[in-house]
Amino acid sequence: MPKFDDIGPYKFFFYSAEGNEPPHIHVRRDRATAKFWLDPVRIERSRRFTDHELRLIQKLVDENKEAILEVWNEHFSR
Repeated sequence: MPKFDDIGPYKFFFYSAEGNEPPHIHVRRDRATAKFWLDPVRIERSRRFTDHELRLIQKLVDENKEAILEVWNEHFSR
């Protein structure tokens, strides 16, 4: 499970077996999880995050989109 970064209480990561999907990032805090597509940044699914928190996370994903894509492309180009 390649890790992108931790931002505040959120852990940003992706799964190695998902390279056949469009670029995306998973986010976890405690038992809450979400998946965001990166182009354009939008939520794919969520479990246990509030709407307010999802808006905050989407903003974090958008602000870090280029760095996330760089890690994604580096990992899946191997």
